[in-house]
Amino acid sequence: MNTISIKSKLPNTGQTIFSVMSSLAVKHNAINLGQGFPDFPMNETLIDLVNTAMKNNHNQYVHMDGLISLRESISEKISFLYQKNINPETEITITPGATYAIYTALTSVLQQDDEVIVFEPAYDSYIPNIEINGAKAIKISLQYPDYKINWMEVKENISDATRMIIINSPNNPTGNILEANDLLQLQTIVSGTGILIMSDEVYEHIVFDGRQHASILKYPDLFNRSFISFSFGKVYNCTGWKIGYCIAPAYLMNEFRKVHQFNCFSCNSPVQFALAEFLKEKKIYLELGNILQQKRDFFYSLMKETKFKALPSQGSYFQLYNYSEVSELSEIDFAKLLTEKARVATIPLSSFYRASVDKNVLRFCFAKKESTLTEAVERLLRFNP
Repeated sequence: MNTISIKSKLPNTGQTIFSVMSSLAVKHNAINLGQGFPDFPMNETLIDLVNTAMKNNHNQYVHMDGLISLRESISEKISFLYQKNINPETEITITPGATYAIYTALTSVLQQDDEVIVFEPAYDSYIPNIEINGAKAIKISLQYPDYKINWMEVKENISDATRMIIINSPNNPTGNILEANDLLQLQTIVSGTGILIMSDEVYEHIVFDGRQHASILKYPDLFNRSFISFSFGKVYNCTGWKIGYCIAPAYLMNEFRKVHQFNCFSCNSPVQFALAEFLKEKKIYLELGNILQQKRDFFYSLMKETKFKALPSQGSYFQLYNYSEVSELSEIDFAKLLTEKARVATIPLSSFYRASVDKNVLRFCFAKKESTLTEAVERLLRFNP
C-alpha cells in the first residue's frame, strides 16, 4: 500500500477544457474549432530560414536571454510600431511561448497572500499561475454581452494586498479589445501605488475593422510597472513552435531572468536565428489582421444561416456565439453534444470562469481554411438536437 501523500499545489485544477474537447474531437472525428491554432500552412520562407539555420550548425545553446540579433530585431519592431525604445540587452527575454512568459513573470514577483486582479472570462493559465505562487486571484466578471471592464469595480477591489492586475487585449476568449481610454483609467488607478501589470498581448497584430492595438508600450507610466508577453506562434501561424518573448523594464526583467535561468535557460536556437531575419519583413505581420478579419467575416457569413447568434469580435482568433435558440443545455453539455453529434468541437465559455457562469455561449476559432469553416457550418446546419 502506498503511504506517500502529496498536498497538491493546485487542488482545484484538473485537466484543461482544451485537452478534454480536443480528445473528444479526435474520438468523434470532429472539426476542431475549439483550440486556437491555424490549420493552414505557415510561411515557406520562414521554414526555409529554420532549415538553413540548422544546416549552418546553429543547433547549440544560445544566450539565456535569447539570441541577441533576435532581441535587436524585436527592439526595432517595437520602435517602428509603438515609438518606444526598448533595450535589447536588458528589457527583452526570449521564452518558450507566451504562457511561459506569464508564468515566469508572476513567479518572479508574487509572494504569499498577494492579491492579483483577474478579469473573467480569463485565459485558463492565469489563475493557476497565481495560486501556485501562494497568491490570491481577485476575480472581476466582464458583463455579458459586451465584456467590457468596469473600472470603478476595479478601483473598489484595490487593497493593500493588491500586487498585480492582469490584462489581455485582444482578449481570449471574448475577442474584445482594450482602447486608449481603458489604459488611461488603468494608469489613474495604479498611479502612486506599488501595483504591477501583466499585459498579455499575444494577438497584438490580430485587430479588426480599422482599430488599433492599445499596447502598454505606448504608455510610459504603465510600462515602468509592467511585464508584457508576446507570441511568435500567433504571428506566424506556428503555435506548435512555442516561442515568444517578454518585455519589461530592466528592474523587473532582472527578477524575471532569475526564475527563467533555472527553468528554461535557453530556447530553440535555429528558430531564433530564423526569426531574427524574418522579423524584418514588416509586411508579414502588418497584413495579419486583414487576413484574419477576412476569415472572421467569412465564418460569420456562413453562421448567419444557423440559429447561433454572433457576439462582436474585435480581434484574436475567436468569436463568441450564443446558442439560446438552439438548445437549453448547459455550455459544457452542449459543447460535448455538438462534438459527438454534429462533429464540431468548440469551447464552452463557462470554462473560462471559476464560478458557475452559463450564458449559453461557445467560443469558436475561425483561424482555419475556408474549406474547414464551410464544412463545420454545414455540419451545424445538419445538426438536430
